[in-house]
Amino acid sequence: MSEASNQMPTEPITAVGVLCSHSKAPDDFYVVAQTTDGSDADLWKDGLFKSKVTRYLCFTRKPGPDVVVDVKLTDIKDAMPEGFVAVQETMDTKEPAMRKRRLCVKMSPRAAAEMAVFDFQIIAKSKHHLVHYTSLGEINNMGIWYRMGKVLHRQSSQEISSRVNNGAFSGAESRRTINMPQYEHESSGSYTMTAMVDVPFGITQRFQDTSKEMQQVNLMGITIKSLAEIEEEFHYNFSAERSIVA
Repeated sequence: MSEASNQMPTEPITAVGVLCSHSKAPDDFYVVAQTTDGSDADLWKDGLFKSKVTRYLCFTRKPGPDVVVDVKLTDIKDAMPEGFVAVQETMDTKEPAMRKRRLCVKMSPRAAAEMAVFDFQIIAKSKHHLVHYTSLGEINNMGIWYRMGKVLHRQSSQEISSRVNNGAFSGAESRRTINMPQYEHESSGSYTMTAMVDVPFGITQRFQDTSKEMQQVNLMGITIKSLAEIEEEFHYNFSAERSIVA
């Protein structure tokens, strides 16, 4: 039985089904085999005689591209709700899933879903209420309840890499790399703001577009020379030293 607690499951439901035998559930599927008070949660049982036919609700939270965003329980004669699909057969025997009633499920891509179904519970008496759950309807004097929750969207490393390559991290994020540190670390271990916060620093365009042969620039009496000019001015051929060695 799915645990009845106030704690929200971490993942939304990605598939819903019905089983003939609760012992034949597929891998990663939870079976609602009992009601919240411990009674048998058979959705097919007769009122007077114990039937050999049994039906149990099951679901999985195994990660997938789609999630269950809505569920409805309708009469078998009613029209199918728009955008929903019916759970028509049992997963283990391919027999009719329910009689007189029809469980309908609405799916949506996880990336587009804001809310989804996270849990199911079945209660023995329909007059009882479950906190944080919504009533789906009644079957054989039992109430089916479901819980909605917010879908968390996790970014993959490929998506983050794509955003970086496409320049998505620009503006304030890129400008922050050329700003002065926003805080100074004091000896006490605390951080205080400096007077230079948010003051941008960068190389002036005058020095970014320099040619191969840097022009002479006189700054406060200091002459900047190119490498060729320095080599020409201070060139020494060591001829005297070579003559002594020879």
